[in-house]
Order: sequence, then structure tokens, then C-alpha cells
Amino acid sequence: MLNTRFTETFGVEHPIVQGGMMWVGVAELVSAVANAGALGFLTALTQPTPEALVKEIARTRELTDRPFGVNLTILPAINPPPYAEYRQAIIESGIEIVETAGSNPAEHLADFKPHGIKVIHKATSVRHAIKAQTLGVDAVSIDGFECAGHPGEDDVPGLILIPAAADQLQVPIVASGGIGDARGLVAALALGADAVNMGTRFMCTTESPIAEQVKQQIVANDERDTELIFRTFRNTARVAKNAISTKVVEIERGGGEFADVQELVSGARGRLVFEQGDTDHGIWSAGQVQGLIHDIPSCAELVERMVAEAKALIDVRLAWISKAAAA
Repeated sequence: MLNTRFTETFGVEHPIVQGGMMWVGVAELVSAVANAGALGFLTALTQPTPEALVKEIARTRELTDRPFGVNLTILPAINPPPYAEYRQAIIESGIEIVETAGSNPAEHLADFKPHGIKVIHKATSVRHAIKAQTLGVDAVSIDGFECAGHPGEDDVPGLILIPAAADQLQVPIVASGGIGDARGLVAALALGADAVNMGTRFMCTTESPIAEQVKQQIVANDERDTELIFRTFRNTARVAKNAISTKVVEIERGGGEFADVQELVSGARGRLVFEQGDTDHGIWSAGQVQGLIHDIPSCAELVERMVAEAKALIDVRLAWISKAAAA
């Protein structure tokens, strides 16, 4: 076992997290991650209503008796979701761990903390991580430039961001972005993290609900097969490179406005990619870690392999380097 502050604080066996992913974080995947001894998160906003979230939480509990949490991402929107109702659904369902992301989590914390719910907030910069710690979160997930989804606008990769955060934070740190195997886990721990978060890697498992064609595309892709869209709108997102994302980048470079790409990047089109398997139908999130993904294991196989290989790296390779240095 790899015991860290994270495993002790959140009551899980391994310092590995499956973060919330839109259309992906559902009961089948989350329960499989939990049963493997890692920490999985249902994605609240994947469920169309708070009532549907309550049912998904119950469904997950039918599949595992181990800890799992709920992700609640604060998204900019003309008509925002009923966040207060989603929070109440989480509280009334007895969830003990929540992952927040996006905007300032203060409003969520005010509801969650009186009920003893532990909160992990995802940040893309040290300054935002410090702010979250000041607000009272129990851990910070620090998201490097390599990640899928929104990496922020600072473009700082994990090799710098993780230790920079570790120098400033007292709460446990989850390293996120660019991690897909034991090497990333050991490196993150060495850089000062207490756990790792994986999104794209968990998308590419047998229990992941996305279409098999998408999983096979992730395996086929390498580290260059992503695009950064919305750069000109200061809302950068890393997505898989395909016909749609390439077109969006071209429109942006030509001076296009959001209205010019709005239909192309709609969430409905992206959801159909995951459901039907046409990887060119819309944009879909994937990180540079695609270049390290070569198979589609079960969650149990993935976690077991990562932990075993991490122990070998620590006990054998690093020990050998230490011995050689001392000779």
C-alpha cells in the first residue's frame, strides 16, 4: 500500500482519484474505481436534475460499499444549473466527499462544511489553490497544462506546478493532468503531491460508459493529438484533435467570434460522440496523456498495476539510483 495524507484523510486504499468528467462519471465507472480501492467521483451535472443525481448516488451504492464522492463544477452560464438544489441532493444523500471545480467554491463550502462533508477543490494555478485553502477546503487538486478540459490561461505544466503548489499549501495536494501510469504517480509523490487524479486514463477502461470507438481512438492517439480551443476567448480547453476541433481553431485564428463556433462545440454534439462513437461528430475532452495509454484495462487491473509498478519503482529503481549515488 502507498499510504499518504490523502489516503488517511479520505479513507481510501490507494492515492488515486478518478475526477468528475461530464457524461463519463456515472455509477458503473465510479463504483468500479471505488471497488479497486481508489476514489471515484460521480459528475453531478451529467444528471439532468437533482432528483436524478439522488437516484444515481443510490445506484452507485448498490454497486459498491466503499467511499466515493460527487463532483460539482461551477460553470459560467446564461441560465446556470440549480446549484443549491444539487447541493441539497448531495447533502441529503449522505455523501461525505465532494470535488468542486470552476469558479470560487465559497458558496458550496458554506453548505457542505456544516454537514461534515470533505471538499477537494480543483485549481489551475497556485494563487487559486491558496485561495481555496483559505476558504477551508480539505484538499486541492492542482491541474497542470497537460490536462484534458480547462487548464487555465497560465500554461504551467505539472513538473513546475505541483512543487510550486507544495511549497505554498498545507492541505493535501492531488496532482492532476498528464498522469496515466505508475511513473506519473511516483513522480507526483516525489514532487510533493499526496495523490494523483486521472481523467483520460479512466475514460479508457472497460467500465467507462463511452463508446468503444472513442476508447480505441484514445489508444491510437499520441501526445500530439489534442487541440487547445477557446484560446482567443480566454477560456482555453484541451480536447481531442479531430475534424471539429481543427475547424474551431481555424475559425478562431481567422478572428471568429464565439457565435461562429457555438454550434460546432455544443455539448449535445460532444455527448453523441461518447454515445455513438463517431469521434469527428463534436469536440470531446482528452489530455496529452493519450500518448501513454496503450490498452483498455478494467479499473481494478489499472489500479492494481499502477500500485504494483509504483512500489517497484520506489523499492528497486530509486533504491538502485540511491545506492549508485552513494558508491
